[in-house]
Amino acid sequence: MMARGHRLDICAVGLVLLCIQLTCTQGARSQLAQPLRRLLATCNPSCSNALASAASFGVLGASTVTNTGGTMITGDCGVSPGSAITGFPPGQTSGTMHLDDGAATAGQNDAHAAYTNFMNTATTKDISGQDMGGMTLLPGVYGYSSSAGNGGTLTLDAQGNPAAIFIFKIVSSLVTASGSQVVLANGALACNVFFVVGSYATLGTGTNLAGSILAMTSITATTKATVMGSLLAITAAVTLDTNVVATMGMACGSPPPP
Repeated sequence: MMARGHRLDICAVGLVLLCIQLTCTQGARSQLAQPLRRLLATCNPSCSNALASAASFGVLGASTVTNTGGTMITGDCGVSPGSAITGFPPGQTSGTMHLDDGAATAGQNDAHAAYTNFMNTATTKDISGQDMGGMTLLPGVYGYSSSAGNGGTLTLDAQGNPAAIFIFKIVSSLVTASGSQVVLANGALACNVFFVVGSYATLGTGTNLAGSILAMTSITATTKATVMGSLLAITAAVTLDTNVVATMGMACGSPPPP
């Protein structure tokens, strides 16, 4: 039976996708965004607190955040130490825009700390050189000594434990193919999946990703890529194009988003 938290993940993102597919007006999107934000910001005791304050950001860049088209972010959008966020509107966010303010600075500090902690976590299985597509993986810390890619479907199986953690330590870049996806199985939660990238991440057209990306440099989400999690670029830009990005819950004890 699917865990309650997992059902909420799918339901929330599904509602946003339905709204965009039906070509909602900006007003309709805004009306939908607030109840979604309350839902996704609800304390979930099964969610990791690894991202700390960065967990409230759907998108957080260092130099700039740029958008083209009708992107919808459920959560905050911020930049620090840069101060430029462009393309909103037509892009929309249910949260707050943070332009190099205290919240954005704290988010970047926490994202960088999480990145360092993840990279220093011992690898439980090295899968260097293997395409994520076609794999079914159990909870653990997976290592790539160079670049990584997903050319199909990656399934993450929590084996009935919603607190199960999946970490992917990637020394170089992460690139996903068009239409690739990450599927959560047997209670896995997107808030417990982390792709930790030593350089840049690029999500191919129509990618469906469950989990957060922490990239040392830039993150590019190409047309209609969907993310259940956060896009956190530590030293460079986040580039968006008609995407859906939805933060996937906060750990109990985390500060609520403003």
